[in-house]
Amino acid sequence: MGKVTGSEAFLLSLIKENVDTIFGYPGGTIMPVYDRLYYHTDRLRHILTRHEQGAVHAAQGYARVSGKTGVVIATSGPGATNLTTGLADAMIDSTPLVCIVGQVGSPLLGTDAFQETDFIGISMPITKWNYQITDAAEVPHIIAKAFYIARSGRPGPVVVDFTKNAQVGSCDFRYEKCSFVRSYVPTPQVNEAEVAAAAAAINGAQKPFALVGQGVELANAEKELLALLEKADIPFGWTLLGKSVAPSNHPLNMGMLGMHGGYAPNKKTNECDVLIAIGMRFDDRITSDTSAYARQAKVVHLEIDRAEISKSIKADFPVLANLKESLPLLAQAVSEARRAGWISSFEPYAAQEFARVIAPQLHPGKGAITMGEAVHQISQKTGGKAILATDVGQQQMVAARYFEVAQPRSIVTSGGLGTMGFGLPAAIGAKVAAPNREVVLFVGDGGIQMTIQELGTIMQEQIGVKMVLLNNGFLGMVRQWQELFFGRRYVATPMVNPDFVKLAEAYGIRGRRVSERAELRDAVDEMFAYSGAYLLEVAVQPEGNVFPMIPAGASLDNIRFE
Repeated sequence: MGKVTGSEAFLLSLIKENVDTIFGYPGGTIMPVYDRLYYHTDRLRHILTRHEQGAVHAAQGYARVSGKTGVVIATSGPGATNLTTGLADAMIDSTPLVCIVGQVGSPLLGTDAFQETDFIGISMPITKWNYQITDAAEVPHIIAKAFYIARSGRPGPVVVDFTKNAQVGSCDFRYEKCSFVRSYVPTPQVNEAEVAAAAAAINGAQKPFALVGQGVELANAEKELLALLEKADIPFGWTLLGKSVAPSNHPLNMGMLGMHGGYAPNKKTNECDVLIAIGMRFDDRITSDTSAYARQAKVVHLEIDRAEISKSIKADFPVLANLKESLPLLAQAVSEARRAGWISSFEPYAAQEFARVIAPQLHPGKGAITMGEAVHQISQKTGGKAILATDVGQQQMVAARYFEVAQPRSIVTSGGLGTMGFGLPAAIGAKVAAPNREVVLFVGDGGIQMTIQELGTIMQEQIGVKMVLLNNGFLGMVRQWQELFFGRRYVATPMVNPDFVKLAEAYGIRGRRVSERAELRDAVDEMFAYSGAYLLEVAVQPEGNVFPMIPAGASLDNIRFE
């Protein structure tokens, strides 16, 4: 193509990587890129968020739903540092991002120039890879490498620090997609002996139980997973991020694992004889007290990241490979089985939970609206077809428990980092990725106020997200812990809130508040009948709690119903 500027080379590189959407916020050191973007708006849609944190969370939502790599652009200094929460969130939740941040010119590096920060140093612990471009000639190669690293193997965020002199300098543009980096082996080759050993363990089991996580979704191996589980008749539970790897109504689906998971899957973890972990990392919210976790079981662990094998829970039969490759081989090697007795043994536990927790949540009959009944009514309305987005807190756990999904890539939430403020911008990104699907956000009165300025992004871009604000007037999850473990000393958790409906209306977004049960169904119908963005505020029990609950550090057998 001849000579182009570094900025032009960068944008052309994005086009070569089939990028169609960028989330960002301009500033001084990234202006040359934005100037060249003026000439590419026919191929690159730029969404101006109201804060850089909003941009990175929106890119996460986009990546989770689309299966593509999210792209973010920000300026140097505070623009870059505002990305750090989202980078840390993407790193722990394995979300592929390429974040390009402006930087002062090379001669000014290290001089404490205006809006200079060492973002390479800052971002190193929370990125999969980062690099500082100081010469325009580096641009095509580094951008290609960034995309390859971000999406290959176990995905994650990559940062490219782009000095201003490299943006305005010239180079010859020639782009080749990257498929190899020396010393980087993102996908281990499947070991057939490991698969055979795992299959033998499963074939010898009387009471196998599978734990499935987001790794299945990242590998696009949902069909391969079900082929294995259905052939060997293995019941399964799922991690929070693994919720949509299989339909909620699948007969082998026993529900969510962990601190606020179901009674049956948690109890059966400590009763099974073979525990099969598939694309999950044994997070402490799943295992709680590891010394008392599944001690009776042999552990099969299918995983792509060697660092996760035996990190928290010892794997007796590790299978290190991409699930897209290992699951079909394992499904071929296991024997067909029918385990009606083992599967039916989950039912008494499920019945106890239904009577003591679920029925009072979904059908309270009197008193204030519960979070559970609000989520349940909306779930029924969407029929499993919607994408579930959440913030972090009580509404997140209730939504995960009671909102049903039927399709892959249908949950967008912050798992490992637990980022309040994630939900609203992530829902925006999800809707951009899937404009023809309904995106329903559940958010609390605390979380929404952390990124509430992104209502402006919804207004400007006309993004039709359905926002359900479950308002209890507290920082609800912290208040629950204060009630249960700190003698009801409610310090810094009660909240005096604004009129959220008026705020939404100020941004041109239709809204409605309900506090009476009799109004709820009509409000839900109205929200979904409206084609644009909608904020439904539901006043729920001020001191409602999320149960079951396993106290932090306790064993799975110490699960509480109250």
